[in-house]
Amino acid sequence: MVTEKEIEQIGRTLVDAGQPLKARFRALFTLRNLGGAAAIEWISRGFGDDSALLKHELAYCLGQMQDERAIPVLIEVLRDASQEPMVRHEAGEALGAIGNPKVLDVLKQYSEDPVVEVAETCQLALKRLEWLQEHPAEASSGPYSSVDPAPPSEEADVERLRQALLDDSRPLFERYRAMFALRNVGGESAVLALADGLRCGSALFRHEVAYVLGQMQHEASVPQLTASLENGAESPMVRHECAEALGSIARASCLSALQAHAQDKERVVRESCEVALDIYDYENGGDFQYPDGLSKLKSSD
Repeated sequence: MVTEKEIEQIGRTLVDAGQPLKARFRALFTLRNLGGAAAIEWISRGFGDDSALLKHELAYCLGQMQDERAIPVLIEVLRDASQEPMVRHEAGEALGAIGNPKVLDVLKQYSEDPVVEVAETCQLALKRLEWLQEHPAEASSGPYSSVDPAPPSEEADVERLRQALLDDSRPLFERYRAMFALRNVGGESAVLALADGLRCGSALFRHEVAYVLGQMQHEASVPQLTASLENGAESPMVRHECAEALGSIARASCLSALQAHAQDKERVVRESCEVALDIYDYENGGDFQYPDGLSKLKSSD
């Protein structure tokens, strides 16, 4: 049993801007795994930080915890126009992940936000909540432990799923359902179908594709993820997720790109590379001790 004093020590590491980012990430995911009111309180304190990457991960973890006590702070972050779009987007997604219909009104309001990533995220979260209301007995299941922004499609044919994924005329929710179905089907053909998604759709869509490829940890996606990370014209929101995915895949073919962009001009990209390199060391048997699930639940732990 972890004591309140131990939780406080972990929380103080999380909110200490003088600590290395990788240490703060370990603290964050330790709190996420511990759960409870005190953990939520410490995570919530971090939204005043100046690292968009850290705040994005704070919101992500609060959503994955699925604890309704996190709803007020997530609404506050979503409403705060001074927060970076990737942080507000993740707060909206987290509200959808928690799954309580009492946030429907606020999600409807921000589904028309002028920031497209925020608007699209809230539209997806609304669709997820509506789907949950219509399918209360059909909790999403699969080989991954993450709470996803859309349930996987019931389709299992890779080519049909690929067509749905890449079809810009389809609703985003349907394309996300195809995305998570491809992830669950697995294998190289599904990975390559998903990797094609890095070249189409909105920045939000491409960033989610990168996230899913990181979960799958398949080396076949390394060339496409590397190309997106190296593309300076690509959205930092996408590039950062590509970096984290490469860290999770953790093959030798990932290393040079992460090292090259550890000094990237975009702060969120270079910080993502810093964390990804740390995860790379862990995945390859380094001495770092990460709590279970640190790598954004990218494996089916």
